[in-house]
Amino acid sequence: MTTRLSIFPLPGVILFPGLQLPLHIFEPRYRALVGDALVRDRRIAMIQPQRPVEGAPLYSIGCVGRIGEIEAMDDGRYNLVLEGQARFRIIRELDVTTAFRQVEAELIEEDEDAVLSAVERAGFEREARRFADNQGYSVDWASVERLDDETLINGVAQIAPFDPASKQALLEAPDLPARCELLIQLMYFYGRRDGDDDRVTLQ
Repeated sequence: MTTRLSIFPLPGVILFPGLQLPLHIFEPRYRALVGDALVRDRRIAMIQPQRPVEGAPLYSIGCVGRIGEIEAMDDGRYNLVLEGQARFRIIRELDVTTAFRQVEAELIEEDEDAVLSAVERAGFEREARRFADNQGYSVDWASVERLDDETLINGVAQIAPFDPASKQALLEAPDLPARCELLIQLMYFYGRRDGDDDRVTLQ
């Protein structure tokens, strides 16, 4: 089954089902997008453009979010929290008259029972500790250990300081173990990159 989605193309930003994404909306076209969503189904589809330029082609997979908390400002801007609902795959971009882009897409079914093996979880936490130490991050590891596998892996994937192509690869990973393995690889390479090179990519 396909659905029509209004999209917010934002480089370097991904959203996962079950997670939240705070957004500050100030551009007129995306203020229009939010206004339209509020009178319809409160859905906004987050997806990355392949290049950070106007009208750039889109990656094929993104995530639909539902507007939760929202603050409307007097000047028309919004502060809102988008709650991830489902990943989607673009079928085609639609020819529309709205200021914002729209697509026809199919929603991707997720394995709600996906878990990591004890070895996979331990390997991830071990590399995450190394990565955090190398980057100088302060982490409450006791809280991390209490997270379920999906929240932990998707949460780190969503906020990780990687380049857009790498973040897209994380979003497109077919299942939780594959995403976990990719995160381990990225943390390993990013944590050991040349100090004069801030870029990290799988390409």
